[in-house]
Amino acid sequence: MLFTTCILAIGLATDSSFAFAPSSQNFQRTTALSSAATSESSTNEEDRRSFVTKSATTTAGVALSTLAGTTSAPLPAEAATKSKQWKQVKVPFDDTVYDIDFDTPTHGYVVGARGSFAETNDGGATWEPRSFSNLDAEEEVTYRFQVVSFQDKEGWVLGKPTLLLHTKDGGNSWERIPLSPKLPGEPTGILAKGPNQAEMITSSGAVYTTENAGRNWKAQVQETIDATLNRVSSSGVSGASFFTGSIVNEQRDSQGSYLAVSSRGNFFLTWQPGQDFWIPHNRGTPRRIQNMGFVRGDIKNGVWMTLNGGKLLTSEPGVDLNSEEFPFVEANIKTGGYGITDVAWRSDDEVWAVGGSNTMYVSKDNGKNFIFDKSANDIPGNLYNVKFFPEFGSDMGWALGSNGLLLKFVGA
Repeated sequence: MLFTTCILAIGLATDSSFAFAPSSQNFQRTTALSSAATSESSTNEEDRRSFVTKSATTTAGVALSTLAGTTSAPLPAEAATKSKQWKQVKVPFDDTVYDIDFDTPTHGYVVGARGSFAETNDGGATWEPRSFSNLDAEEEVTYRFQVVSFQDKEGWVLGKPTLLLHTKDGGNSWERIPLSPKLPGEPTGILAKGPNQAEMITSSGAVYTTENAGRNWKAQVQETIDATLNRVSSSGVSGASFFTGSIVNEQRDSQGSYLAVSSRGNFFLTWQPGQDFWIPHNRGTPRRIQNMGFVRGDIKNGVWMTLNGGKLLTSEPGVDLNSEEFPFVEANIKTGGYGITDVAWRSDDEVWAVGGSNTMYVSKDNGKNFIFDKSANDIPGNLYNVKFFPEFGSDMGWALGSNGLLLKFVGA
């Protein structure tokens, strides 16, 4: 199945205002693909959010025992003697926190499961719940808000089941963007790129851009991943000829290149702007891939890969993206078997990894050796995501997890 290179017309509802009523702060800037009812909280709104939070069953928290390969692996022995560089910040819900984004050093949003949405005006020290005024409480909790992305006052929120919301005024009002049922796959990521502009990726590897606030979308890739793999199934890429389903863990670097992992975890793919199709690559290991990403946010610096059983590998910079094989080097990290779910660079040399049972690790030598950090050692749950915002300072870092877990980086 080929992507159309023409513009995909997606009609925009005329009555699409999502009066979301934030507090009086303006949105300004942020970059992530990857993440308000007014601060006048009426009694009805408080009752509504309270009812939703208390009455729905907490389903957040994906079991990571399959990632770890064990449910009883011990924590690293050095846990009690290592650093504690993160502190927990309370959010007004107990559901999984999926994404976070800021438009200024003080103003931002977090999104999560069961319609969870919160805003901060003090750099994340405190968070206030927000709701879409035209979604009733029973409807709102059916959505899992997975991505929030802002640039200046322009923002996008992506939910599942598929729900795409857009604001031009920093969240004072929102509109729902209809998407064509013929869209290949389900939207999995959205990135704000400027006035009326955004980039979206789907579970079939379709990359689309819009320049008119989502009224039309233009395909950037010529083939779906299924079509590509059918065409190259005889190329020798391990696992490619057995591909069915979708891709997971799509990651975008700062220059627009993408990484994606086969839903089976048996190989991965890359795509760069200007290429007509994705290129599949051998994983080079019998272990299943759990997640992948970019070294210091740029594919030119190399990529990292986590495997089941708590393994972490990084490639050298300047790898040939047309090659089937990527040479990886395994990091020295004692995870006790717990799976690693995400990795992020705070600086050129400092790297953080998070994973199952709220484990955290830090490297000061560009990912070669890691030590345990006990910041979340006494908190039940799992960490899924770690993000840094260098545009707002080297200490602007956040870790997100199950059970409403949000950690802020505070340093040594």
